[in-house]
Amino acid sequence: MSDTPSVENLHAVRAAIGRAASDSDRDPASVTLIAVSKTFPAEAIEPVLAAGQRVFGENYVQEAKAKWPALKERYPDAEVHLIGPLQSNKAREAVALFDMIHTLDRPSLAEALAKEIRKAGRAPRLLVQVNTGEEPQKGGVMPAEADAFLAACRDAYGLTVEGLMCIPPSQDPPSPHFGLLNTIARRNGLSTLSMGMSADFDAAIQMGATHVRVGSAIFGGR
Repeated sequence: MSDTPSVENLHAVRAAIGRAASDSDRDPASVTLIAVSKTFPAEAIEPVLAAGQRVFGENYVQEAKAKWPALKERYPDAEVHLIGPLQSNKAREAVALFDMIHTLDRPSLAEALAKEIRKAGRAPRLLVQVNTGEEPQKGGVMPAEADAFLAACRDAYGLTVEGLMCIPPSQDPPSPHFGLLNTIARRNGLSTLSMGMSADFDAAIQMGATHVRVGSAIFGGR
């Protein structure tokens, strides 16, 4: 039986991640591939799960809720990461559903997540999104405010933040943005860097990414 295009693409992306890591004298195992399955139905995700991929990214709580509980019954070790913006009123569902939330970016959301984590007794891993390009239409804390926000997450809200996430402006060379994120993370003793997508994950790996978010290069165009 031949592989589906998405499974062939998955193998190619994994190989490219391995090469990019080796070129940067990094262990390929230090880079986690997040297969971005947003907008794709469960039947499109299943072959990629069957091929051994275990970490997936979704943008919306409702969409993830519609397809992942059933998939997780069949693949209980699958992880689902929220990589899209999170409304504070969806914090309860997000805490119940996701293994990692990449888009913590404001005090009201920190407060909502802290409350739901206490209630649920379940804590998804948390990343703070940094708006490295200071784009008004994008979520994320401004780089100059990142240190203070990280301290508030820890001291005021009792949250454990594991790392940072960014989405560079599409018109900019990405490496300076990845470098800035790495600098903020190191300064704050954070080990996880979610950065790099289909078009630029090799540059992100070179700049220290621990998680790359790849959708179209695996699943095709939406």
